[in-house]
Amino acid sequence: MTAVRFPPAVLFDLDGTLLDSAPDFVATAADMLAARGRPPISLEALRPVVSKGSRAMLAVAFPELPGDERDALIPEFLQRYQALIGQHATLFDGVAGMLAALDAAGVRWGIVTNKPEYLARLILPQHGWQARCAVLVGGDSLPERKPHPLPLLHAAQAIGIAPSDCVYVGDDERDIIAARAAGMPSVAALWGYRLADDDPASWNADVALDDAHSLQQAARWPTLPALPVKH
Repeated sequence: MTAVRFPPAVLFDLDGTLLDSAPDFVATAADMLAARGRPPISLEALRPVVSKGSRAMLAVAFPELPGDERDALIPEFLQRYQALIGQHATLFDGVAGMLAALDAAGVRWGIVTNKPEYLARLILPQHGWQARCAVLVGGDSLPERKPHPLPLLHAAQAIGIAPSDCVYVGDDERDIIAARAAGMPSVAALWGYRLADDDPASWNADVALDDAHSLQQAARWPTLPALPVKH
């Protein structure tokens, strides 16, 4: 009988998985809209697309603009976001306890996000993660970003863990695609951000969970290969 254990290492997506950053992005969009004499958008309108990135959020805030004009707003969007980062965002319910359980079990954990690395690094000290997060890979850290497996493979190599011994947790289909391509077991974080027509069951994650509290229990993680027997 295989003993129940936490995985040796875990990598997490950031926005929509560890961090409920949607309120920060709503405030960012509100600043941009106010500068143009327009009313803010609602949390309900923006929240489903947060994991899709800046372009998707700007498409919600400025639906009337052509794509190239919205793309030209990305630098302003990121600059305004940087100025208020963390002021409204909170950890998802259960995340603090989950990370504490991983720390107590000696699990190494890190973050692989498509958020620009300089912005992701600003978040670490806000939650006391500087010394706890073993690796951080941003969307601009490498030549490829998720759903390409390179960021996940790079992160596993950086902490000296075989991909098959590392679990990736994310709230978007591209997270699960990247994990599968990297040979990593995956957890679909159903507590995160999704469009109404997203079907997480079709992502074929190894495990899908409704809340982060569940991951405080070793038995809720994907089953990994048995550890070699020491003689």
